[in-house]
Amino acid sequence: MDFDIYQHESRRTAIYPAIGHPVVYPTLGLTNEAGEVAGKIKKIFRDKGGAISAIEREALKGELGDVLWYLAQVATELDLSLNEIAAANLEKLLSRQERGKIGGDGDNR
Repeated sequence: MDFDIYQHESRRTAIYPAIGHPVVYPTLGLTNEAGEVAGKIKKIFRDKGGAISAIEREALKGELGDVLWYLAQVATELDLSLNEIAAANLEKLLSRQERGKIGGDGDNR
């Protein structure tokens, strides 16, 4: 699936309350869904020694889909395309790798 197609099609289901700036609700949803992914991973390591079953993989796929949906809505509210975000991120990471700066911290490395 193409990110721009996903972003455009997912927008048809973007019905959420107006609470201040339109970017607020999907940003809060994004952090909530990312937390749900982290919570599922935490419980897999806490309760199952890190073994990810097919059932858990499917549940994580669903949660990651929710993360993607909210990410697409945040991007749309900021007038950015997922394709341009992905391309810019890959360019940044490859540049860091070429310069030996893939590790460490800070945005401008």
